[in-house]
Amino acid sequence: MRFLAALLLFVPCLSTARTILAIGAHAGDMELTCGAVLARAARMGDRVVLLHLTLGEHGKPGVSAEEYGAQKRREAQAAAAALGAEVFFGTWKDGDLPATEEAARWVAARIREFAPSVVFTHPRHSIHKDHAAAHRIVRDALLYAAIGGVRTVRGVYYAENWEDAEGFQPYAYFALDEQDVEAWRKAAMAYEFTHALFSGFDYIRYYEGLLRVRGAEARRSFASACDVEPSSKRRVFEQIP
Repeated sequence: MRFLAALLLFVPCLSTARTILAIGAHAGDMELTCGAVLARAARMGDRVVLLHLTLGEHGKPGVSAEEYGAQKRREAQAAAAALGAEVFFGTWKDGDLPATEEAARWVAARIREFAPSVVFTHPRHSIHKDHAAAHRIVRDALLYAAIGGVRTVRGVYYAENWEDAEGFQPYAYFALDEQDVEAWRKAAMAYEFTHALFSGFDYIRYYEGLLRVRGAEARRSFASACDVEPSSKRRVFEQIP
């Protein structure tokens, strides 16, 4: 007998509009990793907010951080428009994102301001220190926001990123269609670094391939997979389903 792993599969919901908040270490992180999911949410009527803690301004060799930071800001605005999202920025520097109480309380203030129902961010482990710092900041910020009276968040999802692969387990699969992927592609292409011109990494090829792989696993054309906290993986049944 062959046993198939169960998938937690999310499909479009026609419920009351929510706010979806995606918090990334750098401009471009959330658009690449869960942008198609965000585009779908916006298309279904949700408010989608992108919060970039840094611009990722040190990523272009031979170009000053000031010049590339201004470029990344413009690109982030274009990417957000492609997804149907709003975009906001933190004030920290690329490569120097601190996992401090001050940073967590600043993000907590944004969570109280936006009152999201769902939050997307980085997984716990990463080869990039800013990604790992963003995860810790968001986890603490959610606690501070809740203590401050904002208990709107019903789901926290960790987006799949090639730099954050250690320990990542695809658990929640978000079903997508070609329209979602096209919006994602337009948003991703708004960033020069995704074109593999100076990074040497073909982001578009990788992440579009990942959407197809996760789609095959979910028995859909496309899907995006996220991890969740171990405590969120406990499913309780009153009887055998």
